[in-house]
Amino acid sequence: MIVYDSFMATKTITLELDAYERLKAAKRTPRESFSEVVRRLPIPGYTFTARDLLNMREERGPFLSDEDLASIDAINRLDRPPDIP
Repeated sequence: MIVYDSFMATKTITLELDAYERLKAAKRTPRESFSEVVRRLPIPGYTFTARDLLNMREERGPFLSDEDLASIDAINRLDRPPDIP
């Protein structure tokens, strides 16, 4: 008998209490996981893709808020091509 079990790999991290509270406060719903929160937070070096924009549209409707647009602009400012010597 062969049994296949698919699962996501996990990592355990340690956060100071204030960082945990900030992460918890960033959750949009009680059911949203910390992984989902981290995936949607702008992180320097992260490239904002068209798929990300489509996901935002599916989640929030066809119109983006001023906050959404500001977040996209902030990510785009961080996403620069590497300097070529």
